[in-house]
Amino acid sequence: MLFEVWAPDAQQVEILIDDRTHRLGPDPSRTGWWRADLPAGDGTRYAYVLDGGPPLPDPRSRRQPDGPDGASAVVDHDAHAWSVPWPGRGLSGAVLYELHIGTFTPEGTFDAAIERLPHLARLGVTHIELMPVCPFPGTNGWGYEGVSLWSVHEPYGGPEAMKRFVDAAHGHCLGVVLDVVHNHLGPSGNHLPPFGPYFTDRHHTPWGDAVNLDAPGSDEVREFLIGSALAWLRDYRLDGLRLDAVHALVDTRALHFLEELSTAVDGLSAALGRPLFLIAESDLNDPRTTTSREAGGLGLHAQWNDDFHHALHTAVTGEAQGYYADFAAAGPAGLAKVLTHGFFHDGSWSSFRGRHHGRPLDPAATSGGRLLGYAQTHDQIGNRATGDRLTAERLGAAAALVLTAPFTPMLFMGEEWGATTPWQFFTDHGDPELAAAITRGRRREFAQHGWSEDEVPDPQAPATRNRSVLDWAEPDKPEHRELLEWYRSLIALRRAEPALAEGPLDEVAATAGGRTLRVARGPFRILVNFSDTPARVPLNAPCEVLLARPACTPAPGPAVQLPPRGAAVLRVRDEGGDATVNG
Repeated sequence: MLFEVWAPDAQQVEILIDDRTHRLGPDPSRTGWWRADLPAGDGTRYAYVLDGGPPLPDPRSRRQPDGPDGASAVVDHDAHAWSVPWPGRGLSGAVLYELHIGTFTPEGTFDAAIERLPHLARLGVTHIELMPVCPFPGTNGWGYEGVSLWSVHEPYGGPEAMKRFVDAAHGHCLGVVLDVVHNHLGPSGNHLPPFGPYFTDRHHTPWGDAVNLDAPGSDEVREFLIGSALAWLRDYRLDGLRLDAVHALVDTRALHFLEELSTAVDGLSAALGRPLFLIAESDLNDPRTTTSREAGGLGLHAQWNDDFHHALHTAVTGEAQGYYADFAAAGPAGLAKVLTHGFFHDGSWSSFRGRHHGRPLDPAATSGGRLLGYAQTHDQIGNRATGDRLTAERLGAAAALVLTAPFTPMLFMGEEWGATTPWQFFTDHGDPELAAAITRGRRREFAQHGWSEDEVPDPQAPATRNRSVLDWAEPDKPEHRELLEWYRSLIALRRAEPALAEGPLDEVAATAGGRTLRVARGPFRILVNFSDTPARVPLNAPCEVLLARPACTPAPGPAVQLPPRGAAVLRVRDEGGDATVNG
């Protein structure tokens, strides 16, 4: 087997295999690379030794059986027998479902999650979006402090278990998307610096020195990250990747890293003959993120739309603190703007930021499918002080808009039945000083926002993770079963009616009136009452009610009387007579 490693500053590189040391020689074709062809098979443990130092895991390790600090292990990806032929499943028409393997089931493993795939298939979602699965310290964590970007967290089951999960998901016609983190590596277990300039002090991020995308040595660092992304898509048969916080990828080069990555992924898609896609998380509100490369953009296929979340959240909860302030001040009219223009902050003033923010999309040229819409995510729940979710009452109205919007919808695990379990921030660091610092920092952060430090869960306490595990007895209880059927019905209607799927933003009309919102999409009208009192919503033509929660009643006008927190989806009986509803 050929062992290769980039270590440009090393004078000598050795590899430790089964307690035997072997010398690597310089690669004559690549500056800074070392190589050796040695006998090794699947499962062989090894580590690199630089200039007589301590054994270090391979930066491109495919498996870390003993965690981030242990030896690496060889993985023969070609030896895995896939059972489901998979042509791929693109983003068009998708309904995504974000889940965290460690809390999706009490066991917190890929194999346990497989047992719950029938639930997702019956729900009607099309893709599972996995939160990060790279190795991180301990057993439990969100995954955003991962290291070893080519490997799978061993407590989840390691590489083979992940392949079984993906294969099983494909057997249910579910695509799989993986959340990957290129903007930083965890503070613990990160062994990249001794190998080379993977980080640079030219730029700084909330996590410290930035990943080196534009300083000397950045060619190899970019290739390292792109190679990791392609390996996930190829070796694990994934359908797409979600890229964490791309606004933190500081790159001053003429060819931006994200453009280079999207080019490589499109090339792999062509070579494999199946669709592949990239979804960005970005808070820049910059249309260039998803604009094609030919038109001067970065060429990513979609991005999360936090503006939609914030506008929807303030409408259903009334919260107005922090970054919700701008959206709360606008009320349902702000939500109407997002539905028709994509962004709320499109170059407009942001009181939270104290400056103008964003850039406008062209509604006539923008498919809403390039933006992901959601009522809840791991961030928007887990980064609340106690990890509290939206209640079932509020989720009914929110789901009506998420699942009929022109955007690509995404749900967060358990949302579909109104899970009462919180989803809290938890870690499992073995370093006592680091663990204590994280706990103190978390509590101080929320104390500044009016929370008592005693109310903020200790991230290191095992109970914090345990509270965050889904309770799979809940979906069978009447109060949860009713909401679950609401979600299933909305997803089924979206799938059956192209007019309710993603589409051009300029074909959407939305009108706010008081605490109500009326959205027009083709012959369909989506009505939502955000208030705690009944509301009459006028119509310009007779309509039939397709779905409603709670039940609504007709009113003179024509109009519909919506109960408190109610939502309904209607179809116009005589579309020609409703010509003014889009005005």
